[in-house]
Amino acid sequence: MKTATFLLVAALALLSAGHCHAAEAAGSATPGLRLIMQELGRQMQLGADAIAREDWAAIAALAPKLAEHAAPPVTEKLRILGALGGQAGQFRELDQQVHHAAQAMGAAAQSKDGQAVIAAYARVQTACLACHQGFRQPLKDALESKR
Repeated sequence: MKTATFLLVAALALLSAGHCHAAEAAGSATPGLRLIMQELGRQMQLGADAIAREDWAAIAALAPKLAEHAAPPVTEKLRILGALGGQAGQFRELDQQVHHAAQAMGAAAQSKDGQAVIAAYARVQTACLACHQGFRQPLKDALESKR
């Protein structure tokens, strides 16, 4: 088990390194989990508004922001993994559900298929809610205790 955890942490660190270097090269700091979640919440609100207005172009533009959201810096990611323990896989699965549903939402918006947009938006929201209910407080506690 410890070997598997170490390999997971090492793989995440390596995957994140490229992301962090790209952010540094662009002159911006990598946002923390709290800022990432705030931005995702803002995008979801914009999505609900765009759905109500049937603004398919706006939905198609914001869907990739949901699907390809930023990752926290490596040091914070390690704290997150420590707080998640054996539930890291479930956390990652919910993130993947958001990713795939947001991609589907964007594709449906490009096709101007309102019913499919709404169904995909609901899948994004459902995965977000499951993640928040399962992980918000433990992650908040873990990240605040390290300050």
